[in-house]
Amino acid sequence: MIARTAADARDTMIEGESGILAVSPPWDRPLYEPSKRRITWNNGARATIFSAEEPDALRGPQCYAGWCDELASWKYAQDTWDNYLFGLRLGDDTKTIITTTPRYIPVLKDIINDPATIVTSGSTFENKENLSKTFFNTVIKKYDGTRLGKQEIYAELLEEVEGALWNMSMIEQYRVSEMPELVRLVIPIDPAVTSKDTSDDTGIVPVGMDANGRLYVIEDLTGIYTPQQTMRVAVGAYDKLKADTIVAEVNNGGDYIEEMLKLIGGDIPYNSVWASRGKVTRAEPIVMLYEQGRVHHIGVLDKLEDEMTTWDAKAGDKSPNRIDSLVWGLTDLMSNKIDTNVWA
Repeated sequence: MIARTAADARDTMIEGESGILAVSPPWDRPLYEPSKRRITWNNGARATIFSAEEPDALRGPQCYAGWCDELASWKYAQDTWDNYLFGLRLGDDTKTIITTTPRYIPVLKDIINDPATIVTSGSTFENKENLSKTFFNTVIKKYDGTRLGKQEIYAELLEEVEGALWNMSMIEQYRVSEMPELVRLVIPIDPAVTSKDTSDDTGIVPVGMDANGRLYVIEDLTGIYTPQQTMRVAVGAYDKLKADTIVAEVNNGGDYIEEMLKLIGGDIPYNSVWASRGKVTRAEPIVMLYEQGRVHHIGVLDKLEDEMTTWDAKAGDKSPNRIDSLVWGLTDLMSNKIDTNVWA
């Protein structure tokens, strides 16, 4: 059993409301041993739990069958899948079940296109009776009719958008699995005006630069936050990653950030930025860096990459909070290069 993280395996696959323990009949409820990462049934069948954050842990173990949950969101999707397949070698009829939101990533496309794969899909509306009314009145209302909604609600595998500034090949071929030593690291914030359930996300996408001038997108901490929560997340990332500064856009109510930062983070270095140009204009120089292979994503950053490869400004798509944070961060790194000859 492989999940995106060890916590996901426990909270969703095993102990979740639709997890193994919940759906097992009382007379055949398996024994779950968290310390051994193991589930054992009365007939002796056994499942071992793995995290996609540690693909090398799958080197060696072998099995008859597997359950891979949210494969399209695995940080090291290709490495984890490859190592798993090498161990899928017991018995005469090996099987794998993959439960995932569809995303346009190479490993999932290859699996879907394999003649041996059987694809079954369903929309969130088919599960409406098991979900809260609040969920449908807020989340579904917010995303229904959008491209992200087609993926998350209707389980459609979205093709790359013709008008999108990025495509997946720009990201995939330069992806790395580990963060190198960085000479500069910033925490960029694209703040939302409100923090309701239907509000825009506050974009927080930490980025860094190595001594050779190569840029790295480290993680995606974006979410719906209050001003205080925003600063706690940003300051937490600043401390954890040993960042150099926090950068924030102040156009739409972001002027609270400096005051809140002083309250929560003390004297952390801070730069405010003002969006005097349109989003596309600001993003274009960053897209060029991707085209030149100078930007590397550390692992899979699924929600950020979905936004990058599906946002079509000309079509009037929703404002891209993750992209804005990414652009502010990489722009700051490029405007503060330590060595002006780095790109020679």
